[in-house]
Amino acid sequence: MTQAQTMNTSRGCELLMLSLLALMFAGAAWCWSSAPEKIPVHWNLQGEVDRYGGKFEGLLLMPLITAGLYLLLKFIPAIDPKKENFAQFAKAYLGIRIGLSILMAVIQLAILATVMGYQTNMNVIVGGSVGCLFILIGNVMGKIRPNWCVGVRTPWTLSSKTSWVKTHRLSGWIFIASGIAILITGFTESKYALVVTLVTAIGGSVWLILYSYLVWKNDTNRVSALDTSPGDEAGLNSQLDN
Repeated sequence: MTQAQTMNTSRGCELLMLSLLALMFAGAAWCWSSAPEKIPVHWNLQGEVDRYGGKFEGLLLMPLITAGLYLLLKFIPAIDPKKENFAQFAKAYLGIRIGLSILMAVIQLAILATVMGYQTNMNVIVGGSVGCLFILIGNVMGKIRPNWCVGVRTPWTLSSKTSWVKTHRLSGWIFIASGIAILITGFTESKYALVVTLVTAIGGSVWLILYSYLVWKNDTNRVSALDTSPGDEAGLNSQLDN
């Protein structure tokens, strides 16, 4: 793909995210006058509403959070001390941003549908959306390269590029497995959905921290991940694959 094609793709993705954000605000404005004063804002494990909020919280909070996330993730590369490395995983980072935008838009749509009187199952919608997002993240985690803001940042991944790469490759499989588990429990409306989510999230995080330390400990040629440049990539990948 040429540089011009890459720039056009990037612009198209930015336009997609901004369009989703605009639709979220437009949906909130469209429902505002007809929405009740008390709107469902939280659901329990059985999918039943257990808390209500006002119009601002129920209709505008999600779009505002999404706008904040968009701006934060858009400008993180500009303030990262290793911002030159973002070019090495630009597509992966863009995919994560798009996935988050779609997740927030789907949740907003489900809330608006509930406000308009349609029957929705928030557990299935949220569980399915989060599971898909985890699978997406899992597919790109192995492509993330050393930086201060994105990825599995432990003292050992940041001080060993071998630990960084191997830990992120493993984290990809953990995210995919977690996403599949969340999808299954969400769509089957299992009462163990929360347990599965917590176990996979906490268990996976603990294992990744331990694994990053073990790789770092056995790395006889420690090169700080943050002291390497994007040009060092080919040699390290060749070494890891052998």
